[in-house]
Amino acid sequence: MESVKLFFIDSYKSNKIAFYIEMVSTLSVILGSLILTLTVLNPLTTVFVPFYWIGSALGLIAAILRKLSWTVILTTWFTAMNTIAMCKIFIL
Repeated sequence: MESVKLFFIDSYKSNKIAFYIEMVSTLSVILGSLILTLTVLNPLTTVFVPFYWIGSALGLIAAILRKLSWTVILTTWFTAMNTIAMCKIFIL
């Protein structure tokens, strides 16, 4: 348990701004996932997709701040896919 605590402390100390961005990103994706899970038979896309978009965009920002190359690629993909979904839901 102590190693988990130290992991979070090190993460916080290494980049405080990225740490808080990652926290909000994680909470946003968790909430979106919860909404999707609870409404899977009739998904509330207008609710969970924006949470996914916020989470992926913030994850991308944090990955850039931490200079995590492969995480930048992954979160760029997620942000692009969620942007397309948002456009299909709210614009098209």
